[in-house]
Amino acid sequence: MVFLFGMELSSYLAVNTTTSVIVDRSSDGEFLRIDFNLSFPALSCEFASVDVSDVLGTNRLNITKTVRKFSIDRNLVPTGSEFHAGPIPTVNKHGDDVEEYHGDGSVALSSRNFDSYSHLYPVLVVNFYAPWCYWSNRLKPSWEKAAQIIRERYDPEMDGRILLGKVDCTEEVELCKRHHIQGYPSIRIFHKGSDMKENQGHHDHDSYYGERDTESLVAAMETYVANIPKEAHVLALEDKSNRTVDPAKRPAPMTGGCRIEGFVRVKKVPGSVVISARSGSHSFDPSQINVSHYVTTFSFGKRLSSKMFNELKRLFPYVGGHHDRLAGQSYIVKHGDVNANVTIEHYLQIVKTELVTLRYAKELKVLEEYEYTAHSSLVHSFYVPVVKFHFEPSPMQVLVTELPKSFSHFITNVCAIIGGVFTVAGILDSILHNTLRLVKKVELGKDI
Repeated sequence: MVFLFGMELSSYLAVNTTTSVIVDRSSDGEFLRIDFNLSFPALSCEFASVDVSDVLGTNRLNITKTVRKFSIDRNLVPTGSEFHAGPIPTVNKHGDDVEEYHGDGSVALSSRNFDSYSHLYPVLVVNFYAPWCYWSNRLKPSWEKAAQIIRERYDPEMDGRILLGKVDCTEEVELCKRHHIQGYPSIRIFHKGSDMKENQGHHDHDSYYGERDTESLVAAMETYVANIPKEAHVLALEDKSNRTVDPAKRPAPMTGGCRIEGFVRVKKVPGSVVISARSGSHSFDPSQINVSHYVTTFSFGKRLSSKMFNELKRLFPYVGGHHDRLAGQSYIVKHGDVNANVTIEHYLQIVKTELVTLRYAKELKVLEEYEYTAHSSLVHSFYVPVVKFHFEPSPMQVLVTELPKSFSHFITNVCAIIGGVFTVAGILDSILHNTLRLVKKVELGKDI
């Protein structure tokens, strides 16, 4: 009786489910959440952009509200706090409305003299440009004119507080790489460190994102000089506490890598999440952009807690193995002439699994989970390399229905076990008793 009761109790506590494949029951207009954590060892946070598009015409560029960026080195180690909490200011004036300005007001810098100039002046503003770049050519006249005006106002020999320079990144490739230049033109503002002895002349630097006409450039340079004493050659220290907040100036990346994490919401139709170098006022050399990346997380749907995930595995052991299929995968392209201009594409097919339970003849949704298959490829392109995550939700879904047993059915079976055991025991006892009586009668007959 105890054995049968234990078997019945085990059967009652076991979860019975049925699995079926049906058309996706998601309502029209329902959104799907995509969580991601991606590390790019060679893509700067300065220009890294997260874009979303789909077949219905949605096209969202440079999403920043739900996306965070952190500078990392080539070994994926973070090098500072969050990079650029807000969007980069839009540049409306890309230069003066003149064809060409004759004269060089800025100093041509190279890898041979860059360090000497950067240690000589408290403020060194450098235009990193490329001759083939449209935006660099638009900036050139206003930059040279502004440099000439600043040179006349703050003579490098007599005043020595500020100097404007320029670097041709097609000639000084290694120098531009050292300062993590990926878009042209990039204007960097180098400030002398607050402690020359401890930092060995270390310069922290910012990026300039303001307007690029002569008047705006000169006004910006004036603000950079305002807090620096005129005796700059003697006292090369700067009081950073008095540095004014300039919305057109942001900290420049200390390293060339970026970790991008966050989430986006997309419609449940085929679409793409694209991560690339993007700017409306910079040009990029496709051969110098490397979108190699390491995937920490890339999943769909709401994040499940450990408790809910274990519950899902208990009810349906085959679910949960592919909800984060790309996690831990790395897609590294060693940069060179052969591997230049490489776009990395991931094609993801998503299947929704919904778990429901029946209570009081009603269907209650317990949870839902999204799993996907992933296929990746490296594609050579003439355009700026990007990373594309193409996703395609399946029109079908897996429906797992839990079929609970009623308590009354359990009690009925228990009573049946008790009654059945007593009945069978009575029958066996009667058979045994009658058999013993018969054996005794036979033995008495033989004795007589």
